[in-house]
Amino acid sequence: MSSPVAREVIEAAMPRDGLFKGKEWLLSPQPFVLDAALVKEIRGIGTLLEGFLHACDGFYRDSSTGSAPGWVSALLDQGKPASVVELGLAGQFRGALPAVIRPDLLLTEEGFALSEIDSLPGGIGLTGWLNAFYAAQGWKVLGGAEGMIEGFRSVIGEGRVLFSRESEGYRPEMEWLVARVHPERPVTESVLGEWEFDFTRHRSSEYYRFFELWDLDNVSNAGTILKIAREGVAGFTPPMKAYLEEKLWLALLWTPGLRDEWAARVPAEELARLRRLVPEGWVLDPAPIPALAEYPGLGIQSWEELKAFTQKERRLVAKVSGFCETAWGSRGVHIGHDLSTPEWSAAVEGALKAFPRTPFILQRFRQARVVEHPYYDRDTGELRVMRGRVRLCPYYFRADGGVELGGVLATVCPQDKKVIHGMRDAVLVPCVAG
Repeated sequence: MSSPVAREVIEAAMPRDGLFKGKEWLLSPQPFVLDAALVKEIRGIGTLLEGFLHACDGFYRDSSTGSAPGWVSALLDQGKPASVVELGLAGQFRGALPAVIRPDLLLTEEGFALSEIDSLPGGIGLTGWLNAFYAAQGWKVLGGAEGMIEGFRSVIGEGRVLFSRESEGYRPEMEWLVARVHPERPVTESVLGEWEFDFTRHRSSEYYRFFELWDLDNVSNAGTILKIAREGVAGFTPPMKAYLEEKLWLALLWTPGLRDEWAARVPAEELARLRRLVPEGWVLDPAPIPALAEYPGLGIQSWEELKAFTQKERRLVAKVSGFCETAWGSRGVHIGHDLSTPEWSAAVEGALKAFPRTPFILQRFRQARVVEHPYYDRDTGELRVMRGRVRLCPYYFRADGGVELGGVLATVCPQDKKVIHGMRDAVLVPCVAG
C-alpha cells in the first residue's frame, strides 16, 4: 500500500482547463481497495458481458426474421421510429458490438449485482485522470496509469468523437482524453459537436458516437450522420443498434419462456454466472395473463396485486428500459421500499401506461453493503471516514479480438442513499487490488 495523498496535493493537480467543469465530489486520500477474489471476478466480467451482448444481438436478429420468438424484437422495437429499427438491422452492422462496455456493479454481501450495462458511458476521461493521478502517487490502480487512454486509443484509432448538445456536459473530459490519444491533432478537430461536423472536412474511417439514438430529432446533422452510417462510408461505435441499449435484456434473461433460447445461445456456465450477477427481473407488460398462471417468483396474477405489496414485499426496483431521456443516471428509477404505498402504486401504474412507448422492467432490489472509506471534509479539510455504499464501474475496451480492463471507478455514497450515482456528497476514486 502507498501512503495517503494530502488534500492540497490533489487540489493542486486537478486540471484548470475545464476537465471537471460542472462536476463536484468529495476528495479522498486513497483509491478504493478490492480484495483479490473481487478483482479476479471483475477481470472476467468483461468477457462475460461481451458474450451476453453477442447473444442478445443474434437473438434480436433471429427474432426479427422469424427464426426466434417474434415478440422479442417487437418488444425491443416499441417506441422507436422505423428508421432507427431499420438502421439497426442494416447488413453492414451485422455482428457489430459496442467497443466500450461499462457495467454498473453494486458490491453486496453476496457479491456483485449488475444494475445496468452502459455501452455509451460517461466518465472515461474522468477515470483516466484519476487513474493517472493516483498512479503517480505510487498506487497500483487497476488498468494502470494509462489504461483508460490506451483503451480508448484502441477503440477510436485515427477517428473522431461526435457528441450532441444533450451530452455536451461530457465534452471537457472527452477533450482531455482525446488530446492524449491524438496529441498531434488539435482537439477541436478530434472532438466535435454534431452541429460542428462537416464530413468533407472531418472525414474519418471511424467515429465514436457520443449521442443517444433517442435524441436524433435534436441532432441537427442527423441526416448526414445516418446517411454515412447506412452507406457504410465510415464506422460508428457504439453501432447504431438501439435494441442493444435496452435494460429489457436483463429481464428477458429471466423469462421462463425463453429458457431454451438462452441455453442455445449462451454456454451453461456463462448463463449461470450471468444469472448470479443480474437480479431476477420481469417486464412490466400490462397485457393480462391466463387465470391459472402467475408471474414467476412474484406469486401474483396481476400487476394490481403488485401495487398493494407491503413495504417489506416491495424490495423491488422499477426502471425505464431505454430510448428516452430518463433512461440514464438515477432518473426513471423507482425503489419500492423507499416509497409509500400510494407512491409505489402510482409508479407501477405509470410504468404500465408507458409500456407502448417506453417499457419498464422490474427487478429484485439488491442492497449494496456498507463500506468505510476516508475522505476530506469539504468545509474544514479534516480527514473523515464515510460509512457508505459503493458502485463499481469497470471500463472494458474491445479491440483486436479481446476485452481489456482500462480502469474501475468507485462511487461511494452515504449509506442512506438508495440510488448510488455521482453526486456532490459522493467519493469518486479509482480501484486498486488489496
